[in-house]
Parts: sequence; C-alpha cells; structure tokens
Amino acid sequence: MPSAPDITAFFDEATNSVSYLVADPASGLAAVIDPVLDFDGASGRIGTGSADKLLAVAAAKGLTIAWVLETHAHADHLSAGSLIRERTGAKIGIGAGIREVQQAFAPMLAVDDLRPDDFDRRFEDGDTISVGELTIEVLMTPGHTPACVTYRVGDAAFVGDTLFMPDYGTARCDFPGGSARQLFRSLHRILALPRDTRLFTCHDYKAPGRDVFAWETTVGEQIDHNTHVGDGVEEEAYVAMREARDATLKAPKLLYPAIQVNIRGGRLPPADDQRRRYLVLPLTF
Repeated sequence: MPSAPDITAFFDEATNSVSYLVADPASGLAAVIDPVLDFDGASGRIGTGSADKLLAVAAAKGLTIAWVLETHAHADHLSAGSLIRERTGAKIGIGAGIREVQQAFAPMLAVDDLRPDDFDRRFEDGDTISVGELTIEVLMTPGHTPACVTYRVGDAAFVGDTLFMPDYGTARCDFPGGSARQLFRSLHRILALPRDTRLFTCHDYKAPGRDVFAWETTVGEQIDHNTHVGDGVEEEAYVAMREARDATLKAPKLLYPAIQVNIRGGRLPPADDQRRRYLVLPLTF
C-alpha cells in the first residue's frame, strides 16, 4: 500500500496564511507547500522566523525536504521558497501559468532579472512528482490567477486560494489573468473529487461568527455548505456574484512586495553596489 501523507500545518497570523509540511513516513522525504517569508511593510524588514520554525519541525522529525510547491504566485505574502531551496537543496515547482503572471507583472514592477532557474519545474496539468512513496498529482485550477494549481496526494488536496473554508467562500478573480468563469469550472473540478477528500486551504480569515482559525475541510462540506459555490449554485449566478463582489475589494496590502518577490520564486531583488535591495511601488494618479 502507498504511504499516506503526514501533514503538519503552520499558520502565519500576520498574513492569515497557512504553509504545509507534507511528509512520506516511509522514506522521510517531504514537500513544503506555500512557505512564508516574514516581511514588515512599514520598515521593509525581512525575517525568516516562519521558515525557521517549519525547517526546525522537519529536522526534529528527521525529514529531508525534496520539494517546495507553490499553489500560485501569492499576492498577500512573500514566499520563502528560495530560502528553503538554498538551505535544503529542494526544488521549487509552480503551475506553468506563472509565465502569464510574470508577463503581466514584470514590466509593471520593473522586474528585469527573471531567471529560468527561479523555478525548477513549471507544472502542466496531470504532471506527477514522487516524494518517497507519495505521488503528488498536479491539477490546473486557474481563475484566481493563471498559475493556480491544486496538489493532490492520497486523500488530501492542497487548493491554495481557490477555495476557503465553507463559511468564507472562494477566491477573488480581479488580478491580471483572473476569471470568475474559469474559477467556477476549476472549483467544480476540485468538487468532483471524492466527498471525503480532505481539502487544505492557503488562508483563513475567520468568517463572521467563527472565533477560531481553520484551514482543513472536505469536498463534501464544500459541496453542501460553501457560501459562494455550494448547494448547487449555477455558473451564471456564481460569475455575477463573484464579479460584483470583486468590484468592492481593495488590493491586498502586500500585493506589490509579494508579487515582485514571488514571480522570482521567492528570490529577493538583486542588490545594488552598496548591497541594498529595493522593492518597487507603482504610483497611480
């Protein structure tokens, strides 16, 4: 019988983000999904506390990290993917749609140093990778962004920002390349998995009336109770709701810092001759 994944979640309350350490107990190999690099926007200070904690748990369990898997190029936290690769030798993977995200944002953010090796793999739909005895399958689930993928392993699926907890709903679609119609179809691809499939989200914001953070649900719970797409909501109704809601949303507070780091695979902008690094903030009038 193949191994069942051992899953450890790490919640970063500063960004409401969840990272995962997904391990194969048989071999001691592991993948990290959506790791967070600490960043204080007011001071520009970078920190590694979140990644350090994850790596310490991996070391305590005797795990070797083979992969860093990004569900998409996040707009709300900086990725620690490059840091973890540097420390562990792991490979970084993301959906092939990252090319479209890079094309949209690189000129806007004066990013002119993208490298082929910022990502070791750009996954296509149906690709698989092995982590010991675990097989991780890639499902393309765009709509929030063109690069969004879901990673399925055993009875678990890591859905990124595509779905939130049932009482909070689904992802926004107003970033470049986003599409509410495409997201609806991606959602139903996830919801076509067996009802008992465990779904792990990348964020939680505690919906009104809920006092604790949560990030694990099931396909069945989403079908029955998701406030946006559950209980048989049809495509046209979903698209109308999603587009109207998106029109009221503000940009994520870390949008520009996050994107210009994350389209580089978590690599920071290059240093100048004084060893200083800068993030770009486009101005609008």
